[in-house]
Amino acid sequence: MNFVEELAGKNCLVIGAGVTGMAVQRALVKFGAISKMFDENRDNSQDVVNNISDGIELAIVSPGWHPDHKVIEKIRSSGVKLISEIDFAWNVKQVIAPQQKWIALSGTNGKTTTIKMVESIFKAANINGKACGNVGETVIDSVCSSQPFDYLALELSSFQIEWSNLAKFEAIALLNISEDHIDWHGSYEKYINAKLKLAKLGEIVIANKSDPELLNRLSSSSTIWYSLGTPAPGELGIVENLLIDRAFSGSPSSAHEISELTDISPSVPHNVSNALAASALALSIGIDYEFIKKGLQKFRPDHHRMELILDKDQVKWIDDSKATNPHAAIASILSNFNVIWIAGGLAKGASMDLLAEKCINRLKAVILIGEDRELIAKSILALKKNIEVRRIDKTHDTNQLMQDVVKQAKSLANPGDTVLLAPACASMDQFASYVERGQLFQKAVRELV
Repeated sequence: MNFVEELAGKNCLVIGAGVTGMAVQRALVKFGAISKMFDENRDNSQDVVNNISDGIELAIVSPGWHPDHKVIEKIRSSGVKLISEIDFAWNVKQVIAPQQKWIALSGTNGKTTTIKMVESIFKAANINGKACGNVGETVIDSVCSSQPFDYLALELSSFQIEWSNLAKFEAIALLNISEDHIDWHGSYEKYINAKLKLAKLGEIVIANKSDPELLNRLSSSSTIWYSLGTPAPGELGIVENLLIDRAFSGSPSSAHEISELTDISPSVPHNVSNALAASALALSIGIDYEFIKKGLQKFRPDHHRMELILDKDQVKWIDDSKATNPHAAIASILSNFNVIWIAGGLAKGASMDLLAEKCINRLKAVILIGEDRELIAKSILALKKNIEVRRIDKTHDTNQLMQDVVKQAKSLANPGDTVLLAPACASMDQFASYVERGQLFQKAVRELV
């Protein structure tokens, strides 16, 4: 029997009742499994813990659950097979869509933008493909689609990679690595290792040559590099105002134009880098240059990703609420001048020292919110003691908080300034998500400015 046939009547446990867990549960029911769910927010969670070894034959864990969690440890000690949603989806795909091919990418910053660029290229090339994983639909839902896709482009977080071992990818891309999720992984080195694990699962490895961690840790001979510099043979890069391919162009001595910088919006450095990564993934599966160019031309970033909300009285108001780590905030700040920077939230164990060092000369003033705001204040004030730093407390609700933030920013802003929400932190200490944080910022800007 194959993997799917074996699920019929099998006692399964789904760990986590969030979006991923519910998608796994639907698939198990569809294939006839006997499935129960464990989630600490459910009333029966303790009963499930007590009876884990009672007939459970397969456990599927959602990303984000720590390997040292008591339930995970109990499953392992009882000898129950434990796999991730990604590996579960891979096993199902091998049966119901064996011709389907997977590509994937990861990085600290730019994952969603880049994978959606890939999806835009799929559409331009009329390819039956979909972006999924850490964005949009879960991988298992995409695999179980009523009309099977020819290609899946997976955005993978460090949690998803940490848990996964079985999936094989036609190509993978690594965008960058900097401090993030240190609280979950335990150390920066363990976080790096989780990201780099993806390289072992791909036939073709594509990576950002400008990222020091990737350049130092990946094999130069087996990696296809991209950067904003002039490409060497076997690389992708920039020549004047053109994105150029010298990796998939036919021979080491040949080069081919992918697109112009003006095809990419916004054409700020980190977004051009994302476009090179998306182009390399598309080229790795044989998509023609003309369709890559069309896909990049049609692509627009998501809401809350360097989104210009208002340009009034020569002051720009930009929502980059999705900048949930220092690396993302650095890219956002360095794309602007005279920045009144709105930041703060949950730092997830990351240091703010490098951000302060790289960005201090772009900052006019800083407005801080959230649990780890003093971490940011300390790093900034260590380099520039006389910079204006204002701290805003939540005294009523999140709407009031953001209204007060925008009022303060408005009082500081002069012609030529940019007011930038790029928090460098996660949002969950005060907001439901980075989306709510961005929405409330936009609402306050429109009402008060």
